[in-house]
Amino acid sequence: MQYRRLGRSGLQVSLLSLGSWVTYHNQVDTKAAQEMLAAAMDAGVNFFDNAEAYARGHSEVVMGEAIRALNWPRLNYVVSTKFFWGLDREGNAVNRRDTLNRKYLMQAIDGSLARMKLDFIDLVFCHRPDPHTPIEETVWAMSDMITQGKALYWGTSEWSAADIRCAWDIAERHHLHKPVMEQPQYHLFHRQRVEQEYARLYEDIGLGLTTWSPLASGLLTGKYRGGVPAGSRGALQGMDFLVAGLTDAAKNAAVGQLEAVAADLGCSVAQLAIAWVARNPHVSTVITGASRLDQLRGNLGALEVVDRLTPEWLARIDTITRPLAQ
Repeated sequence: MQYRRLGRSGLQVSLLSLGSWVTYHNQVDTKAAQEMLAAAMDAGVNFFDNAEAYARGHSEVVMGEAIRALNWPRLNYVVSTKFFWGLDREGNAVNRRDTLNRKYLMQAIDGSLARMKLDFIDLVFCHRPDPHTPIEETVWAMSDMITQGKALYWGTSEWSAADIRCAWDIAERHHLHKPVMEQPQYHLFHRQRVEQEYARLYEDIGLGLTTWSPLASGLLTGKYRGGVPAGSRGALQGMDFLVAGLTDAAKNAAVGQLEAVAADLGCSVAQLAIAWVARNPHVSTVITGASRLDQLRGNLGALEVVDRLTPEWLARIDTITRPLAQ
């Protein structure tokens, strides 16, 4: 396993990490989570990603139970959570969803700590931007979480470069804890934000990235070339919003071409796609997902492909995918 620093922080995270979106509670129970977390740790993975909104809090419970059962030393692993959507989707609790105001954030961290049964969370993210709350209020609240010892680092997810820079500048001006990482979607068909919009932030403020969806929700595995198979992510209840992208004819045709490239490299198209993300030096860690142990082990095989992606291979991949990339 390779390790990279999280931006300019001193924290080192494994190049490949394991996330819980969609899978934990919905497809993976505590026993299965324990098995996969153990296998990931044995392979050198030290970062495990979560969020308050995943399975409406149950994902944090499953991960927390699995980690306690494994009895790992706290220094050996890094866990995250993310705040914005909240848990209450009905009723009049307006300060408990779709917000980054101080009231919500200061109570949300307590909820995550209780569900995961941890004394602190290593990384906390603002899961989406909140146009209705002043960024300054959010920055103060996130900084206070760290000052209170409830979190160690904070960052953003799917924020614009302008808003990230604004948050950093506010923290700098008031001597607060600065955002050190962003969690954007990044894969062969989704590049613009990481490669262009954030370009200045890597050097200017030392932004680190914990990227998600390296397989484009499964599109880059090739499993959707014949439609949506039963039991796949696209077939799950509540995931219907993914179907249009997963069944896109042009992208699936490109995946078919990538399978030939992967075969020439001696790997799967999924391993090729994960390795392509990992080869970007601005990416601190690539968050992968798995509902089965064999999927996890397959994804980890991407580590053997990263150094084999020479400029010639990258050019071949670009010819296939860049015309369809956003």
